[in-house]
Amino acid sequence: MKHMSNFIFNETERTIALRYIKSRRVEGFISVSAWFSLIGIVLGVATLIVVMSVMNGFRTELVERILGINGHLIVYKKNGLLIENYNKIVSQISDTQNVVAVTPYLEGQALAKTKNSISGIIIRGTKWSDLPAKKLLWKSLDKTAINNFKIKQNIILGYRLAQRLNLRVGDYISLISPNVMETAIGVLPIKQNFMVGGFFDIGMYEYDNNFIFIPWEKAEKFLSIKKIAHGIEIFLDNPKTTQNVYDDLISKLDENLTIIDWKKRNSSFMNALDVEKNVMFVILTLIILVATFNIISSMIMLVQTKKSDIALMRTMGASKHFVIRIFMLTGSIIGIIGTIIGAILGTIISINIETIRNFVSSLFGQELFSPQIYFLSTLPSNINFNEVLIVMVLSISLTLIASMFPAWKASKISPAEALRYE
Repeated sequence: MKHMSNFIFNETERTIALRYIKSRRVEGFISVSAWFSLIGIVLGVATLIVVMSVMNGFRTELVERILGINGHLIVYKKNGLLIENYNKIVSQISDTQNVVAVTPYLEGQALAKTKNSISGIIIRGTKWSDLPAKKLLWKSLDKTAINNFKIKQNIILGYRLAQRLNLRVGDYISLISPNVMETAIGVLPIKQNFMVGGFFDIGMYEYDNNFIFIPWEKAEKFLSIKKIAHGIEIFLDNPKTTQNVYDDLISKLDENLTIIDWKKRNSSFMNALDVEKNVMFVILTLIILVATFNIISSMIMLVQTKKSDIALMRTMGASKHFVIRIFMLTGSIIGIIGTIIGAILGTIISINIETIRNFVSSLFGQELFSPQIYFLSTLPSNINFNEVLIVMVLSISLTLIASMFPAWKASKISPAEALRYE
């Protein structure tokens, strides 16, 4: 209990500490310095929470969009070969636990040509019945697009690509394949016209600006292949079961097949986000560290101006621990108040980050979050309250550490020396 009392601040210590924080005419500069320390901690904590929330949002949104149009696991034939007996493999995989959909696909590159423009694109050949497995893609399609793809065998493409090529539903687009055909006049590239049946909006720039989905039979004809697939996508009910399903399939499938999960396929994205998040955490923690140095300087100045008070308390019987606790509490109050205000401010900004971005963009007339660079069309935010708690504990801990040295200096003041010139 005696040791516990060293860490519990009594009413006298709280009263003196609060009095030292309040502004006085003689100590005006010290008060200003304390205010700057408080503002520094508020800004540091708020900025750190906002940046961490945005980085979390980036990761969550990217994963949702990647898995909204791609499978959790993809089966390929080794050595870049095509899968011939894909229907048999699909039936084998479908029986696996946690698997909700298995969809073969065709993939290739082509040139998309309209009257006024030409662009390189990626085509995906897929069956109508397999579209619902791609949840984000399916949600973004209207009834007209679905019926046109199913009944009329029209193509669907990303809305950004459609804007770039100035296309509307019912327009024709020419696709030029890298495959060639031999004719009497020589070798010519394969060119086919397709009617636009609808558009999709995934919310990820890379897909919305480059992808075209073509009905299976038409994709086979365009790519000059028959009864084969480039790969097989596997959709799971829960991304966390990816490793378990992967282990099951490795033992079940032929050795000539290889399986890649979504994390490995998009490892460059995931690694870049993790590294950036860690680096930003370290850099922005330095803002809080600078603010704590302000606390040290303001506290040392406070100790110098309060020498006579400290000496008087010491002559009245106050212990060194009493003096240490007073100045520790003085510095801690600045840190705790700053941390709480910063956490509230950071949380509010994180919740309303997209509204703030739109306001600032309209205010300055410039796009602050270009989807061409950041892949997503909106600024995401996902607050992790465990991380908020870590930031708050870190900030308060740094403040406590910063208050230790001035408090220790205050306890070393000799009453006789301090009162000699009073």
